[in-house]
Amino acid sequence: MRGSGAWLLWLLVLSLAWLGPAWGDSEGLEDKDDDGEVVAEEEEDEDDDVISDELVEEDSVLVLHEHNFARYAPWCGHCQRLAPEFAQAAARLRNGSEATALSNEFGIHAYPTLKLFRDGNRTHPLAYSGRATGIVRWMQRRAGPSTTLLQDTDTAAAFINAQDIVVVGFFKDLQGEAAQAFYEAAGEVVDVAFGVTKADELFEAYGLSVDTVCLFKKVSRAGEGLTRLLRVHSLELVMEFSNETSSRIFGANIPHHMLLFLNKTVEEQLALRDDFRKAASNFRGKVLFVVVDVDGYGATVLSFFGMTPADAPTLRFIKMENNRKYQMAEDAFTATAVRDFVQAVLDGKVKPHLLSQTPPEDWDTRPVKVLVGKTFEQVAFDETKNVFVKFYAPWCSHCKEMAAAWEELGERYKDHEDIVIAEMDATANELENLTIRGYPTLHYFPAGPGRKVGYKACVGHLGKGGWAWASLLIFLLFRDQDPREQHRHRGAESVRHG
Repeated sequence: MRGSGAWLLWLLVLSLAWLGPAWGDSEGLEDKDDDGEVVAEEEEDEDDDVISDELVEEDSVLVLHEHNFARYAPWCGHCQRLAPEFAQAAARLRNGSEATALSNEFGIHAYPTLKLFRDGNRTHPLAYSGRATGIVRWMQRRAGPSTTLLQDTDTAAAFINAQDIVVVGFFKDLQGEAAQAFYEAAGEVVDVAFGVTKADELFEAYGLSVDTVCLFKKVSRAGEGLTRLLRVHSLELVMEFSNETSSRIFGANIPHHMLLFLNKTVEEQLALRDDFRKAASNFRGKVLFVVVDVDGYGATVLSFFGMTPADAPTLRFIKMENNRKYQMAEDAFTATAVRDFVQAVLDGKVKPHLLSQTPPEDWDTRPVKVLVGKTFEQVAFDETKNVFVKFYAPWCSHCKEMAAAWEELGERYKDHEDIVIAEMDATANELENLTIRGYPTLHYFPAGPGRKVGYKACVGHLGKGGWAWASLLIFLLFRDQDPREQHRHRGAESVRHG
């Protein structure tokens, strides 16, 4: 036993001696001279890099190399493929409970989320409210002064003339409540330069006597640019839809609207306005943000969106030029979610949300076929049929006047296998590639290939009686005629009530 213990001791010593260089042990790199004294090994090249035996951590993973425990090869394909998963696993094992606790503490519900902690304040961090390309500018505004101090008329003129658009706050007290609110706004709106002054010289130069905020903008065409500028900035950042504000909302000529439908009698829903307002600041002049009370005046527009009061709270984006509506796959009301959704729509990354009724059970057995959004293409784009469609609105007086004539037309052609007379309520059904702008609108889809590429159409208001029926009949009778000859026959292409 004693002999075997000695062998084990020698084996351990030899092992340590062999492992010494691998551990980066300086003693393992030393030699002894003939007299048994320790002599440091001479360096072959003084310029050689000294590789540390320290354990370095990258992405929560300890990086090993030949000087601290070589067990993988950088050139190995298997090792390279394993690296991302290994880093992810290490991060989850190391930070799992800590990350969950921090997420709960700071209300993190979406990723990535950026928050700025200033002056050691843990309870009120600032959430980043912008796109990735604006992080640097946002940090500069938050970490440094958010405004430029203007001391005299020369510095003010230079500041204003250097930018296309600037905002200058004139305050008697730069530490007062109004000035503090101005600084906060400057920190949020990072795309606009903000200046501030308390100089009496500047108050006098710009004809001011009380605290005032002025916006200066260069316009190439003064009339058009100034009119738009005044319209945009005469509106609140977020408008409340009401009888009094509706004309201002629709008259602002802002091409896109983002709508928050809520019930103002429900306290939880009212709270959603705060994040909605935060998102709005990024799109001023491009997208008008509007709050619609489904329990108030906003109830009048619910049918246009195919909604009922029970759908609130919910969000909708609408393009005013074609009434295309867009809806989140699942409503999310945080400022980040709203901002990302609006930007995705503007970038063309979201498909429109199209309204469609449920087709009646006998929709295809009537003389006039009843189409809805879901069934339109299968009927109108049937290459074996000539399809004549009336798009109407239930409240339209012209549509009501022509209803009998359209039914009579359907009766006349109900036994023709290659002719379909149809109608669709365009207020409750929408089509992706066809926008209806007036009522009634008539579209004719001739038989043959390429139905979605091109088709003949007629639009017009029709009177009641025999003339209307005769005009429709003429349209069908001359549907295959040379288009150059159709103008000779009233109603061959466009049927209008004179």
